[in-house]
Amino acid sequence: MKIVVAIKQVPERDAQVHIDSSGKWIDESNIQWALNESDAYALEEALQLKEKHGGEVVVISAGPERVGSTIREALAKGADRAIHIECDSGQFDALGVAQLLAAAIRGESADLTLTGLQSDDLGYGQTGVIVAELLGLPHASLILHVEKTDSGLTVKRELEEGWFQNVELSLPAVLTIQSGGNKLRYATLMGIKKAKTKEVRRVTAQELGAPIAPVVTLERISIPKKQRSTQILSGSPKEAAAALAEKLKFEARVL
Repeated sequence: MKIVVAIKQVPERDAQVHIDSSGKWIDESNIQWALNESDAYALEEALQLKEKHGGEVVVISAGPERVGSTIREALAKGADRAIHIECDSGQFDALGVAQLLAAAIRGESADLTLTGLQSDDLGYGQTGVIVAELLGLPHASLILHVEKTDSGLTVKRELEEGWFQNVELSLPAVLTIQSGGNKLRYATLMGIKKAKTKEVRRVTAQELGAPIAPVVTLERISIPKKQRSTQILSGSPKEAAAALAEKLKFEARVL
C-alpha cells in the first residue's frame, strides 16, 4: 500500500509574529518553524496503516529550502522517502498549492493520499479537497480514523456537536485528517540517523508545470486588535435576559 502524505511547514504556535515592511506577510527573520499540526496527524495515520498492512509512505511538501528540516522530521518519524517542491509557497493560493501537489502525486500512483484538514497559518481548509478534485479521486474530510478493508477503506468522520459518521470509500482516495485522532510519535535517535540516508527528490514548480495565476491574493494582513466593550442592558430581568440571548446569538454568534 503506497500512501502519500502532504505536509506543510508553518510558524510555531508560540512564535512572536510581526508584520513585515510590505504589510502583506509576516517577518520571517526570527520565526521558528514546525510541522503543521493536522499534517502531523495525517503522517501518524499513514505510518500506522503502513505498520498494519505494509507498503511505503512518501511525504510531499512545497516551499523554500527551510522546508527541508520539516521533511527530515517526517523521515525521522518513519516516512520512507520525500519529494520537496522547491518554490516560494507564499506566492500560491490554495488552488496553486493543490496544483503543485497534485502534479507530484500523480506521478506516484498512490493508493491513498492524506493531507491535514487545514494549515495553522492560513487555515483555508481547501487544499486537500482541491487535490482530490484535480486527481479525480473520491475524498472525505475531517477524518479521525482509517481502517483498510478488502474493498477499500472505512473512515470515521467528525461531525458537529459530538456526532460522527462512518464512510466507505474505494481506493485510490484522498482524505483530510483532523487533529487528535491518534497519539503522535516522537522521532527516535535511530530514526533521525536513518533519515539522513533516505531519498529526498527535489523538483521545481516549473518542472511540475506552473499553476494558473492565483485566484486569491493577499493584499494586506494585520494583527488583531485587542479591545473591550461593556454594554448595560436595561429593563426587567426577563427583558434583559431576552436582550442578552439575542446579542449572544446574532452578535457574538455563540448560541
